[in-house]
Amino acid sequence: MSGVAAIDCGTNSIRLLIADVVSLDGDEVQVVDADRRMEIVRLGEGVDETGAFSEEALERTFDALRGYAEAIEAHGIEPGPDTVRMVATSATRDASNRQVFVDGVREIIGVEPEVVTGLEEAELSFVGATAELDAEAADGGSNGDFAPPFLVVDIGGGSTEFVLGGLGDDDELVRESLSVNIGCVRMSERHLRSDPPSDEQVQAATADIEAALDEVEKVVPLAETGSVVCVAGTATTVAGISLDLPEYDSERIHHTRVSTAELERITGELLRSTHSERAEIGVMHPGRVDVIGAGALVLSRVLARTGADHFTASEHDILDGVAWSLIAAGEGS
Repeated sequence: MSGVAAIDCGTNSIRLLIADVVSLDGDEVQVVDADRRMEIVRLGEGVDETGAFSEEALERTFDALRGYAEAIEAHGIEPGPDTVRMVATSATRDASNRQVFVDGVREIIGVEPEVVTGLEEAELSFVGATAELDAEAADGGSNGDFAPPFLVVDIGGGSTEFVLGGLGDDDELVRESLSVNIGCVRMSERHLRSDPPSDEQVQAATADIEAALDEVEKVVPLAETGSVVCVAGTATTVAGISLDLPEYDSERIHHTRVSTAELERITGELLRSTHSERAEIGVMHPGRVDVIGAGALVLSRVLARTGADHFTASEHDILDGVAWSLIAAGEGS
């Protein structure tokens, strides 16, 4: 196996990772990014209200996939179940016309998308986000930054995934996980409808998020977290804002630590600002302008529940987990 392609299609964005697989000493392999892309397609637009994908959202998604298919072919990867894997998440689980989406994807990229469960999504995100952290923790940590168990938080458009695991007394990778419907698009559409949102709207969104976190804590012991690792666009954008970057820089953002106080400051500013003011922020992707306030609010309430004094933003996430799953399957075959 020389290369694999991973695609993650969420409620807000669709992303591609083409990775080269490099053999190291012994049986170890290293995954090296060859191409990593992201497009905001808003596939889940309106799904919370209508229960179905719109024709416009489907076409935006299919257009992005056509470009991804060309990139995969250009890299010399023959599409197949051993080399290409596409996972589809929250909005696709909810849509009544998801078969239209499945058929379109199969025609464009040659493999059928997997509509993963919340648990599967969380576990893939966990593997992608913590592979290097687990190795550091096992070695005693180079600087003590990361201590297990890790809580990986993946704030998507429709849902947020929580998974607690890592090295521990029982040496299990994943201890507990849960997916709940408090994504940034869903919270924005449901509550934060004015520009900027009113105090009443923010309070309603906060109550919705807190109720969901009550359910999370029945399954995932958030207070037992050793390190909070947050993946996906909300967390990385907040980290970029904290760094005051003039433009998005994934290398600088990766493993940036954002304090609880700094997160609260940024969240407040985002919720008080207008659409045009948020659009002027250097690291802001145009497709996140109208949902970043809701995403930051989710993130701030999660961090408060853990009692942690900071979170770490990771550029490695479900895409990396999907790539590793292809590699593991290839090694086992």
